[in-house]
Amino acid sequence: MVVQVVFVHGIRTSATMWRAQIAHLSERGIPATVVDLPGHGSRMGEVFTLEEAFRTMDVAVRAAAERGPVLLVGHSMGGLLSLDYVGREDPPPVSAFIAASCTAIPRGVGLAAYRAMARGFDALPDHGLWIAERVLDRTLPAETRADFGAGGYAFDAQDTALRSLSVLDLLAAVSRITVPLWFVNGQYDQLRVNERLFVQLAPHAELIVVPRTTHLVTAMRPRVFNAVLDLAVATMESGAAGADGTSTPAAT
Repeated sequence: MVVQVVFVHGIRTSATMWRAQIAHLSERGIPATVVDLPGHGSRMGEVFTLEEAFRTMDVAVRAAAERGPVLLVGHSMGGLLSLDYVGREDPPPVSAFIAASCTAIPRGVGLAAYRAMARGFDALPDHGLWIAERVLDRTLPAETRADFGAGGYAFDAQDTALRSLSVLDLLAAVSRITVPLWFVNGQYDQLRVNERLFVQLAPHAELIVVPRTTHLVTAMRPRVFNAVLDLAVATMESGAAGADGTSTPAAT
């Protein structure tokens, strides 16, 4: 059976952020599904809730699992949600998992500071979008720059979503994940704060750190991230478990 890939986007963005990955997989004949979480992208008018976010992911995963083994890929908030989802006591039909830019526990001072910073930007005219656009113009390559924000930015859902993440017991979830798992972080990603802990807790985890890259590793270094997709698909196709818990060398 052909590997099926399901993508879950990060906070404020949408399914369009994965266009470079979808194109890459399409060239290889690998089916992929992208979702918009509530309050994001094509669902911008909805209220974000954890219940609906998990339902959205579960519907996509179970539909894909009817066609073949599922590789789940999540970035940032999508990665945190996916960690909780894959690490359930009654796990979903996910055969392998790439968790990008999400090795941080969304609680306490760190989460409060992030929410305060987000509210500060929201208080600026147009939510401070001109600042974000300037940063993206300078850091993202032309091949992904337009796609990253093509679905719009979910400013209204941001604080609700961030607050919701605090109830996730990610340490327990990560320790229950037994499928092949790749943590992918940019070298300068602020969410690397609990990276070592996450890798230690996940018995089937490998760590890939992409040099000279920020939190937006999927968009900033799309070819490197596509290579990780190829690695995961090849692992699934070969039946290799990658269960020794060792880290991969840093990507270049």
